[in-house]
Amino acid sequence: MNLTFEVERETDGRWIADVLELTGVLAYGASATEAVARAEVLALRVVAERIEHGEALPIPLVVELPSAA
Repeated sequence: MNLTFEVERETDGRWIADVLELTGVLAYGASATEAVARAEVLALRVVAERIEHGEALPIPLVVELPSAA
């Protein structure tokens, strides 16, 4: 599974990182780096939960992080 992180700055100045392959997995941060770090942690938790509950098979996981904006 490859995870793609999309990072945008909100109008209020916060950064949001969205994991495109996992619907609803997104996180805010004060910086792009913080938002991606929080989204990465959440994405790994979601994948682990799915494996634990038999919703997904354990597979090689590759995480590509974008460079900070």
